[in-house]
Amino acid sequence: MQNKGNKSEVVKKVGKGNGCPHYKKCGGCHLQNMTYEEQLKFKQIKMIKLLGKFCHVKEIIGMENPLHYRCKVQAAFSKDKTGIISGVYQSSTHNIVPIDSCMIEDEKADEIIVTIRKLLKSFKLKPFDDKTMSGFLRHVLIRKGYYTGQIMVVLVTGSPVFPSCRSFINALVGRHPEITTVVQNVNGKFTSLVLGEKNITLFGNGYIEDTISDFVFRISPKSFYQVNPVMTNILYGKAIEYMNLTGQETVIDAYCGTGTIGILASKNAKQVIGVELNADAVKDAKFNAKQNLVENIDFYTADAGDFMVEMAKAGEKADVVIMDPPRAGSDKRFMDSVFTLSPERVVYVSCNPDTLARDLSYFVRNGYGVRRIQPVDMFPHTDHIETVVLLVKSKKDKH
Repeated sequence: MQNKGNKSEVVKKVGKGNGCPHYKKCGGCHLQNMTYEEQLKFKQIKMIKLLGKFCHVKEIIGMENPLHYRCKVQAAFSKDKTGIISGVYQSSTHNIVPIDSCMIEDEKADEIIVTIRKLLKSFKLKPFDDKTMSGFLRHVLIRKGYYTGQIMVVLVTGSPVFPSCRSFINALVGRHPEITTVVQNVNGKFTSLVLGEKNITLFGNGYIEDTISDFVFRISPKSFYQVNPVMTNILYGKAIEYMNLTGQETVIDAYCGTGTIGILASKNAKQVIGVELNADAVKDAKFNAKQNLVENIDFYTADAGDFMVEMAKAGEKADVVIMDPPRAGSDKRFMDSVFTLSPERVVYVSCNPDTLARDLSYFVRNGYGVRRIQPVDMFPHTDHIETVVLLVKSKKDKH
């Protein structure tokens, strides 16, 4: 059901383009033409059409206040006739829409970006020019710990040379003492990627922390961390609920990233095994487990599908597999490896209902039944929908 609490007037009114002067130019919030209640109904109907054939689709869980929820904010910098501008890229283009405040972004993050733009002018620093590959500042990335209040500012520059660096940082932190750390990220390549490889810590520790449930997680400039912490708690809480852990289970956390879901599951599992191809993410996952004194979890840098096949060959078993694939969904090779290992339960966390529908069909054809489908509105005003699905191995299955 919707997370209504005290139903605020904000929820009723927001939408119809009346909350955002940029929505026609920006294109980031696809559903701005609807009120929030209408958005939730629209998403619910879409989910029933796509997934209703598998089992009952529970009512989408919405936000009580669907404003300023993004705790990760990026701004591109450039120059036009008026001077230095900062904002977001117009949908499907490289044109920057100048924005000082966005209705879905953290307000403090937006304030800091405006301050940085003013400081560029004061310090006579130029924005980076993609055409000439010259200039200084390309992007600003701000990450905020919702529950800790910690703030990280990442200044993405075209080269490691930072004129008047100390004075600039002192001025920035002087205006915003709430900033926890400032990092310079160097990206001198001709690329659409925001971040480069090199990070230089200019102030603080170079990372921030935030909490989910009783656990603390480190967030560095490149770490994957959900951008809407309020709904992340709900999403991951549903995933843990659907695992139905009693303390006796072995859990495989596939596509484990920095280990967030696996660490949350460790509280009620006998053993958790996290598998991830990205070595940097595994490094972060191991750190997070150690920091939280979690001893019943192990992380491996490997292909999760291959890993599960090897487990099955060795006669090892898993009771639960949790999978959180990218927007492209899973693939037959990976799902076949799940069938080979044959866990009793699979919890699928999806960020794309279309690929989820495709993958659930394959699970059903291979001996699993869909028992629960819970949509979560992680990104209000956009057409994105997160979903948690419980699949249970059919009794007649011979695996």
